[in-house]
Amino acid sequence: MNIPAESTLLRIFLGESDQHAGRPLYEAIVLAARERHLAGATVLRGTMGFGRSSRLHTAKILRLSDDLPIVVEIVDAEARIRDFLPALEGMLGGCLVTLEKVQVVRYDGTGPDAGELG
Repeated sequence: MNIPAESTLLRIFLGESDQHAGRPLYEAIVLAARERHLAGATVLRGTMGFGRSSRLHTAKILRLSDDLPIVVEIVDAEARIRDFLPALEGMLGGCLVTLEKVQVVRYDGTGPDAGELG
C-alpha cells in the first residue's frame, strides 16, 4: 500500500468505556478503518485527561478510573480519511474529532504489504 507524503491525521478523542455494537468504541473504529484498507491506526491510552464536561479522568493509584482517555489516530491520504468520516458518524457519541495535515517521512513494513511513499 502506498501513502502520499502529504497526508492527513485523523484523531478521535473518546473515553475508554465508550461502546459501539457491544464492543469498545476504539476497537470498532480501528476495525472499520482496517476494513476500508486505510494506511494505519493506533490506539493510545491516556493516564489523565478531561473533556467537555471537565470531569477529570485519571489513573492515579488512589483514584482509579475505569474511563481513561483514549485517542485513536489514523493516517492516510486526505481523500481517504474524508471518505471514512461518514462511517464514523453512526458510531460516535460524545467525543472530539480533529484533522491535521501531516508529512509522512517513512511508511514501510516487513510483509508483502510493505509500501513506499508516493
